[in-house]
Amino acid sequence: MITLRNLSIDYTVSSHEKISAVEKVNAEFPTGKISALLGPSGCGKTSLMHVMAGLQKVSGGEIVINNEQLNGIRKSTAIIFQDFGLLPWKTVYANAELPLKINGTKKKERKETVLRLLEEFGLRESINLYPKQLSGGMKQRLAVARSLAAVPDLLLMDEPFSSLDALTREDAQDFLLHIAAKRKISIIIVTHSIDEAVYLADRVYLMTGKNPGTIKQYIDIPDRGKTDFRTDARFQQYCTLIRDALKSTDIPEGYQHD
Repeated sequence: MITLRNLSIDYTVSSHEKISAVEKVNAEFPTGKISALLGPSGCGKTSLMHVMAGLQKVSGGEIVINNEQLNGIRKSTAIIFQDFGLLPWKTVYANAELPLKINGTKKKERKETVLRLLEEFGLRESINLYPKQLSGGMKQRLAVARSLAAVPDLLLMDEPFSSLDALTREDAQDFLLHIAAKRKISIIIVTHSIDEAVYLADRVYLMTGKNPGTIKQYIDIPDRGKTDFRTDARFQQYCTLIRDALKSTDIPEGYQHD
């Protein structure tokens, strides 16, 4: 669905200085699959997320989505930030309906869509609560519900589970897999967690370096989605493979492992 071609991102520090965040990034994110961007802090994962969302311009190269070059924000792309991006002064209902309101959807249709989503996401009885009154897991579900209200074909998630405790995080990951299987949308997740990347993603892109960072390889996870995958021996094998690859300084660019 998404192709990155020789992509570079620079930040302007002053009138005579720039910092290169990423350079020479090439990647293809499969349609209808979950992909993960995995790597250490400062390697450019979030910068890539922002340019794919159309929130930031590239310095070189191009982004192609559904065979069209990206120029600005797409209506059919949704993004969830690390802190969920919920508006604290709006209720659960008002947060969930925001994309539809911005798109000019009529009130009756907005209500039907939002109530259906909140019911599906277990938030129907919390429609009049505010974000500060919700648990971490409920905030995360609300953020996903809001992102899906406008029926996107691409969902970008920047460290979506990092603020959750371990048990809530596992429940949220399972819920995301359920949503992804039901809706068949393309999802790209930024994460620092090897276990999370292996459990959630069909394809894991490994990023290395800092100022600039780049994608050095990808690893496909064909076993992803198996019942009890977390306890499967293959799960640990993939985790070890990725951990060793991230530690290696001799990864040839473009190398992949199936």
